[in-house]
Amino acid sequence: MTIKRTRAFAAIVAALVVPTLLATSPAMAAPTGGSPGHHPPVPVAEAHLIASGLQGATGSAIGPDRALYVTEGAIGQITRVDPRTGETSVYASGLPASVIGIGGAIDIDFVGRTAYVLVTVVGDDAPGPNGPGTSVDGIYRVDGPTSFTVVADIGAWSLANPPETDFFLSRGLQFALQATRSGFLVTDGHHNRVLKVSRSGEISELATFGNTVPTGLAVDGRTVYMAEAGPVPHLPETGRILAFSARNPEPRVIASGYSLMIDVEFGKCDVLYGLSQGDSPGVVPDGSPALADSGELLRVNRNGTMTPVVSELDLPTSLEFIRDTAFVVTLNGEIWRVDDVSGGPWRHGCRDGGRHSDDL
Repeated sequence: MTIKRTRAFAAIVAALVVPTLLATSPAMAAPTGGSPGHHPPVPVAEAHLIASGLQGATGSAIGPDRALYVTEGAIGQITRVDPRTGETSVYASGLPASVIGIGGAIDIDFVGRTAYVLVTVVGDDAPGPNGPGTSVDGIYRVDGPTSFTVVADIGAWSLANPPETDFFLSRGLQFALQATRSGFLVTDGHHNRVLKVSRSGEISELATFGNTVPTGLAVDGRTVYMAEAGPVPHLPETGRILAFSARNPEPRVIASGYSLMIDVEFGKCDVLYGLSQGDSPGVVPDGSPALADSGELLRVNRNGTMTPVVSELDLPTSLEFIRDTAFVVTLNGEIWRVDDVSGGPWRHGCRDGGRHSDDL
């Protein structure tokens, strides 16, 4: 196994697998800041813990009932979280669970009232303590509380269509699922590419990258916004948000400057936000996690900088918005709510926060 393979795999493992052993402290407000002439200064925001105890929480989506749905990869479960009270209930169970401490049910999105779940690292190239996995890496449609249909076998496609970059897992390590009008987009943080998947399960490569570890996705019109964790050692300049489209696949950098960018979403008034999992702990072995309580919710400024809204988040993995309220999911199974993220009255004509319509 080459060094490049080790680093590509370790980067995504660092972003997802190794939870901190330190006690979690409350997420604290960041100081105000901003980009003069573009957005008003970010107000002091407070994060409130509304739920905890989830197992291997990574992906999330806002459902048609305006509740938060979160994947629990460690137990193969989708949990519904009431955004007001934090009350949790099981939405679906029986999905393939992680076999090596990473993966399983890793992300979720909705098409109408139907949920689709991205499942990864459960195939036969992911040997766990009890032997290799035996399930399909791909997109599963939720047909009932314990009933699912595989609509796209991404693992088999990846095995037949290996990337040009070096890799360790032949079926890849898919991370984010984004529904579009024509199907889905999927990032593969190990094979360093974005896949396009039709509703009927046809798979193609939309964009490919170097050793950059693509993570979260958001779509607006024909433009795809993508977060990149960056390679080990996760320098701030390699944690980036990019934009590209099918017609213009050459990505352009929207913002950079924070380590381990793990997600990107639109909030109120079309303002873009990023989620940084946090700073690397210095010169350490590949695969080490971010520092405890170093994650940040960030507002993207038009000059390519990012301004912290909330700091001291502990290993955040996913970000969602309901109007001007942000919800942050963490790897240690917590859900944090941040109210009035942008502050001030609604600006005339701005849209509801959340995922935008698209033409892909």
